[in-house]
Amino acid sequence: PELRVALPDPRIAWELMRFRPEVVHAVGPACLGVWGLVTARALGIPTVASYHTDFPRYLSHHGLGFAEPTVWPLIRAVHNLAHLNLCPSRFTRDELEDHGIQNVGIWRGGVDTKLFHPSKRTAEMRYRLTDGDVEAPLLLCAARLSPEKKLEMVRPVLESLPDVRLAILGDGPARSDLERHYAGFPVVFTGFLRGEALAQAFASADVFLMPSTTETLGFVVLEAMSAGRPVVAARAGGIPDLVQHGENGILYDPDDAAALLEAVEGLLSEPFRGRFYAEQARKAAEGMTWRSETRELVWAYRRAIKAHRNANVLRMIRYAWRD
Repeated sequence: PELRVALPDPRIAWELMRFRPEVVHAVGPACLGVWGLVTARALGIPTVASYHTDFPRYLSHHGLGFAEPTVWPLIRAVHNLAHLNLCPSRFTRDELEDHGIQNVGIWRGGVDTKLFHPSKRTAEMRYRLTDGDVEAPLLLCAARLSPEKKLEMVRPVLESLPDVRLAILGDGPARSDLERHYAGFPVVFTGFLRGEALAQAFASADVFLMPSTTETLGFVVLEAMSAGRPVVAARAGGIPDLVQHGENGILYDPDDAAALLEAVEGLLSEPFRGRFYAEQARKAAEGMTWRSETRELVWAYRRAIKAHRNANVLRMIRYAWRD
């Protein structure tokens, strides 16, 4: 219910003719994005498309796994309209190429390292997230509360470590189910947090958890790293592009609740290791600022423009050859 969808609007053709852009970038092309790609190609404008959400893998978590074979041809048809496709991780790039999507490059997007900073830790936020038990170890999850995020996997950790507290940031269709799942456990649901409050929440936790296996990258992981938090995450999707196991965090095999518990228990019992991972995570995030990532995006736009120009040249050569 919190997702908004814009329907195709023919007025976009007039706006593109009026604005005369050098390139059109459709982010997650669906509905309005598809119309934008089709219109841009018809007008002879270079196009870029981004793939950020693993919709086909989400289907199985909503009882629609049978539809996955029919979804990929649609995704392929839309993305192959673009001169260049961008995705946030090597895993996603390989998956797109395996399904016949062409001209795929990687662009992660960045993190605001000034906003998400270790200095944003506050006693007030920690009091809120621990429900007043500020001395207890605090685990943090941040996600859209939906089945594919697998947030229910953290419960065995709380069962084995009764002194630990958990805060879940976000909202979504699975919130009521999760609240029932964690009834009787020391869990705080905050709903959506934004801006300064979100940054304070990240910095005020002891360990950040990411049990989801459907992330094309996992921006909340990047934000947690920027906030100087040690990360424990499932070895799946694009997460390994951010978390280097044993260097700036811990990766565990998906669906292995025992491995998740072992990772959390190890960090809490060896604070020096957690501090080391936190420092390395912050250093990694500092190399992924919006300035550096936007510079990469501009180069991607230049590649799309060049690909469009080369395609036109080839088309002219073919026409001349036919004549």
